[in-house]
Amino acid sequence: MLVAGLIALAVIVFVSLTQGLAHVSVRSVIEALLSPQPDVTEHQLIRGMRLPRTVMGLLAGAALAIAGALMQSVTRNPLASETTLGVNAGAYLVVVVGTIFWPAILHQYSLLFAVAGGAGAAAAVYVMGGGRKSTPVRITLSGMIVTLVCGAITSALQMLNEQSTQGIFLWGSGSLVQNDWDGVQFTWLWVIGGIAAVLLSVRHLDLLAFSEDTARSLGQKIIVIRAFAMGVAILLACVTVSVVGPIGFIGLMAPHIVRLTGLTRHGWLIPISAVWGAVILVGADTIARAFIASYGELPAGAITAIIGAPWLIWLALRTAHRADSASAGASAVRLSGGSGFIPYKVWVVFLTALLVAVWIFNLMSGALDLTVWEVLQALTGGGDEMAKQIVLDFRLPRLLTAGLAGMALAISGTLLQSSVRNPLADPQVVGVTSGAGFGAMLLMLVVPGAAAGWIPVGAVIGGVAAAAVVYASAWRRGLSPTVLVLVGIAVSAAGSAFINLFVIRAKLTLAPALAWLAGSTYGRSWSEVWLLLPLLLVLAPIAWWMGRRVDLLSFSDESSTGLGLSVRRTRLATGLIAVLLASVAAACVGSIGFIGLLAPHASRMLAGTNHRRSMLLSALLGGVLLATADWLGRTVLEPKEIPSGLVAALMGAPYLFLLMMRSRTK
Repeated sequence: MLVAGLIALAVIVFVSLTQGLAHVSVRSVIEALLSPQPDVTEHQLIRGMRLPRTVMGLLAGAALAIAGALMQSVTRNPLASETTLGVNAGAYLVVVVGTIFWPAILHQYSLLFAVAGGAGAAAAVYVMGGGRKSTPVRITLSGMIVTLVCGAITSALQMLNEQSTQGIFLWGSGSLVQNDWDGVQFTWLWVIGGIAAVLLSVRHLDLLAFSEDTARSLGQKIIVIRAFAMGVAILLACVTVSVVGPIGFIGLMAPHIVRLTGLTRHGWLIPISAVWGAVILVGADTIARAFIASYGELPAGAITAIIGAPWLIWLALRTAHRADSASAGASAVRLSGGSGFIPYKVWVVFLTALLVAVWIFNLMSGALDLTVWEVLQALTGGGDEMAKQIVLDFRLPRLLTAGLAGMALAISGTLLQSSVRNPLADPQVVGVTSGAGFGAMLLMLVVPGAAAGWIPVGAVIGGVAAAAVVYASAWRRGLSPTVLVLVGIAVSAAGSAFINLFVIRAKLTLAPALAWLAGSTYGRSWSEVWLLLPLLLVLAPIAWWMGRRVDLLSFSDESSTGLGLSVRRTRLATGLIAVLLASVAAACVGSIGFIGLLAPHASRMLAGTNHRRSMLLSALLGGVLLATADWLGRTVLEPKEIPSGLVAALMGAPYLFLLMMRSRTK
């Protein structure tokens, strides 16, 4: 493995030096490396720009691979990496904060900013995941939540400070672009020092494979070893983020490539993982540069995500093969029931009244405030012409789009959570939202002159295709809840990577690109309303009618089958309805998450686990939540607007954190 890795690395490094916008011959590369001439432009290009970029890829790939290997050893979780533990997202968030508020300090102490963010995110994931009692699924879901929250805050900061953050969008997708040797000079000492520290401690690290009692009987302080290994892993990951941005999946793929050969001793695992991590990252950057003449500069991080997603799918299938799918899915997070103190009908009346009140208040607020009487007159066709135009032509279609999309996402989340027996499943987790965004943006790029009415068609096709990949991958495992969630996360990551590539390819400015990715109700018209309303009128009653079957999915697969339920068929049917609802909602309002997480869980707390009751309350809550997010996004920083998807994420983050903390004790 070591020899093969070094040979592959030598070949890829050489090939990478030939790739770029300017054509450079193989002979020129050899001459530039062996006998450089200061007056030859090609030699200066290779040694001044391409060689630093390649060396940076070697260092970053090695650092990320070692970080992933250490995280997997410490957590005993084959899915642990700098990506799944949220380290990349946390480090990136704090670096963006430093870019906006303390640019001078960030320039001098960028590593400290990145380490603070990465360590904080990893600690949050570890605590939310259950600490030492965590399972691979819990850790992965906790990392997904932290990543989504950090990403939402980062996007909001970038949109509100577009001028100061305009240049970091490409870097934020993970880019190895280097204009000189400064990045390498800053990075190499940290990476080499981290590798040396780990290699000197390999005997202690090997003890992580044993139980704590066994390690203690051998005279080892297992807590100290874990803290040391995790500290080095976070440091190595954050060093790379501070220079080249968040690059994912290297720490997931490289150690597993090595472990597949049977090498588990850290004395071999660490150096060989470093070599193969460098191979993967330099190879991804070489692929990206091969298309630079046709598509422009592409981020290496997006390429690694596209490569790493199939790897995560394979790992998910492999993990599910080793564990019982029913117990693994149920252990992620338990579904909670209602308290029963307040009757169900009271909650229906209360939430309906709240929905009406929030919607009317939304119609009243804006650049020109209206009274309740003016709004009611406009809705009934009377009153002042200006007020009527504001309400009927601008505010009402936007409000209805937000409310109906919120209902669609809430019902979709209810179906998915019941289907996979996990209240942290929603359209974003199973890849539907990113798939819909991918389909819509692909259509806009392939057919630039396509009418706006065709964009939802592309979104629906993309969402259905993403869900098809997820369900097809999990089919042979009996549509295992564990596999559905993990494969969905992989598909979501790949979809997001493609969307980033499309944004860069289309040369969209930062604000419109982030608004689309974050989800926005800005400028929505009656066309979106007439797309959402018929879909809800048709699919919502079907979802309600399936209530008894969906209720049986809360039991184990064996119990449900024993009661006469076709588990696969029911999961497939509920999934199809959920996918259609989420895809059309994404087509109308973009990539909005958290509504499908928050509303269903809150409704179960109010009404219990009865599907029909919780679905109705969930729909009402979804309409309230997204309409409220839309109103806050319009008014908090007026005249600037914050996309409603970001507001929803910020509203939902504290609740989801409490949910994970609460469920870890059950």
